Amino acid sequence: MLRNKNFQIGLLAFIVIAVQLMITFTGKTPYLTQLTMTGYYSMVIIGLTLLMGYTGQISLGHAGFFAIGGYTSALLTTFNMLPYRSKPLISLLENVGVLTLRKDLYEMDILTVTPWAACIAAVILSVLIAWIIGRPVLKLKGHYLAMATLGFGTIIYKIVLATTFLGAADGLSDIPGFSLFPGLEVSGKSSIRIENYYIAWGLVIVSMILLTNLIHSRVGRALRSIHAAEDASNAMGVNTAQYKLKIFILSAALASLGGVFLTHFNGGIGPSEASIMKSVRYVAIVAIGGMANLWGALFMGVLLNFLSLRGYLGSFDDAVFGAILIIIMLFAPDGLLNKDLFTGIWFKLKRLAWKKVNTE
Repeated sequence: MLRNKNFQIGLLAFIVIAVQLMITFTGKTPYLTQLTMTGYYSMVIIGLTLLMGYTGQISLGHAGFFAIGGYTSALLTTFNMLPYRSKPLISLLENVGVLTLRKDLYEMDILTVTPWAACIAAVILSVLIAWIIGRPVLKLKGHYLAMATLGFGTIIYKIVLATTFLGAADGLSDIPGFSLFPGLEVSGKSSIRIENYYIAWGLVIVSMILLTNLIHSRVGRALRSIHAAEDASNAMGVNTAQYKLKIFILSAALASLGGVFLTHFNGGIGPSEASIMKSVRYVAIVAIGGMANLWGALFMGVLLNFLSLRGYLGSFDDAVFGAILIIIMLFAPDGLLNKDLFTGIWFKLKRLAWKKVNTE
């Protein structure tokens, strides 16, 4: 099992490097921008796969967590605290290195929170919100849980759309680059496109290592038992409420982290990132990839998000994801990249071939 996990992670790393070399060699480097964005969206998808596929909890509000991460980091790194510099709290934060002085879009000095501190604050806020809403909401099941998370997503969307200091319909812009280390920055500058591609996919690989180890551990077995028969798991002594809440928080943190990095990469964020259709899109990708199939969800997430970001789906973008969700639920509820589905198709083809031979 350990060898298999290491092989899969190694293969992913090999593909990431091979894709970059192939794209650079063929002169298609703009594709790296969409692949970088796809990497950050993939963090939401694999977190949601863990929640839906391994604990059986559906969420139609994960775009809300993505937006909470992105908007929090965007607001903290653009809000000018220079007029309050003499205040004790602001002075303390500046002295401990939480604040930084930089130039804004108009070359004026502004005092803002550093991207590192903003990122940590954004993830902590998302975790806190996930804990607050997760405790009552995760007591619900089936379509009741789906409707409750849909309500949460709607609230977040309406807040970012209607709040003036969050930019309302225009969103927030002039978000600075996120300097991870000297010479390594999360930014949309074309001169560091390759570096940003590896930052995004490095985060995805680290997330996959974390999640694959989790699902193959004792915790993973408990999660699968919850998905299969929650009442029986409870009877066997598994604290199902705690497990579901922790996985919900973990998936929210991953979504939030993806939102933070994509916001700094794009240099801005708008209300569309919190829209309900974004949540539907994430659920559709998880469904088509296979509910309990991290690798399938990751593959389909890369494929569909890349096609969408390149504009191949045109104005029918949201309609395509809605249609995918309907079709998958009707004909392949366990996803397309599902071993049982392929086995079933192979068995039917063999039976048809056998009937044809016997009728000739």
